[in-house]
Amino acid sequence: MNEIDSALQELHEAILDSPKFLRAVLSGRRRNMDVAHERIDIRPVEIKKNIMAQMTYSDGRAMTTKNYLPDELPFLELAQSGYANILVETTSETLALRFSKKGQPLLTRGKSEGQQILSHDRKKERLLDSSDAFLREVGISDKSGSIKPSMMDKYLQVEEFLRLLVPTLNEAMSAGHVRIPTSENPLKIVDLGCGHAYLTFAAHQYLQAHQIPVKVIGIDVRESSRVRNNQIAQKLGIESSIEFFAEEIASASVEEADVAIALHACDTATDDAIAWAVNRNVPLALFAPCCHHDIQAQIKIAPEPWALITRHGIMRERLGDLITDSLRIQLMKLQGYRVEAIEFIGGVHTPRNLMIRAVKTGAQPTADDESQYRSMIELWGVKPVLEGKLNR
Repeated sequence: MNEIDSALQELHEAILDSPKFLRAVLSGRRRNMDVAHERIDIRPVEIKKNIMAQMTYSDGRAMTTKNYLPDELPFLELAQSGYANILVETTSETLALRFSKKGQPLLTRGKSEGQQILSHDRKKERLLDSSDAFLREVGISDKSGSIKPSMMDKYLQVEEFLRLLVPTLNEAMSAGHVRIPTSENPLKIVDLGCGHAYLTFAAHQYLQAHQIPVKVIGIDVRESSRVRNNQIAQKLGIESSIEFFAEEIASASVEEADVAIALHACDTATDDAIAWAVNRNVPLALFAPCCHHDIQAQIKIAPEPWALITRHGIMRERLGDLITDSLRIQLMKLQGYRVEAIEFIGGVHTPRNLMIRAVKTGAQPTADDESQYRSMIELWGVKPVLEGKLNR
């Protein structure tokens, strides 16, 4: 049995252990391979007193759900079809399999604590307790501890960001890309363009709840945000491990971090956040971009036959989004990062649902990497703001 088969067999056995199995997620695409669905979710459910494996996937228009007896679930077939990331969670551990660009399997393990819920129509397990004091203080929950209807989408965005942050962080620490924090030297997380600090406080509270020592810093240009957020930290009694500064991202006084995050920093503020992280060799970065106006404004004449798309306003806008983030990703790759573009929350909650996830591996870019970048900007006649902000 080769290394890939051995890893997949271990994941399969974890899924077949019905009393312990919590969920599995297949996502991403391996190089030069196509997958039938962008993401597949699998979880146990109880149907007519039988434990079934429920598989859910989307074709981009509608969700499809199928139920299988555990030993009839085509997991190995799906896992071998080209997915780049496979996550399996049980009541005691988390198994994460990632394939490198060369097709090498990288299997990591971490401790996990979870309770199996078999309800057929159960709601997604929440990471953040709606009655947590910080949610009330930042205005997501009301005084009774219920999520305000007007803030539900923001609450879900923050939760899904955390749902990706924690396993990504664990994987990066296991691979040696991010150091193991201690109480004397906690993990330093910087939230760039933090605004009302929904994500800043959530990351702090969630990681501390998982016994990960952290020091969280929020950067936002508005003095009012700094004052408000520091007051909330003091009210919660956590001012020693979270603080806020009123500064431009590009000229922030904070000079180092283990993790850089940004949730919907508008337009070129995302470029400022990426540049801040890259220029300081931050080991792990997760950014969810927003409002891609810069490249869209630069596209004057589309190369043929792309005018078939750009003549339609909404399609031109979406193409501009894709071009912007593709160039951002390539620039980060040229700086020694392994970068992925993933969906972090469904489009029903926000159209800005793409996340750039990057780990500093130090891998040297190839001549083709640089050539592809140059060809792209010449083809479209654009110059990304990010290029001028990087120390290249």
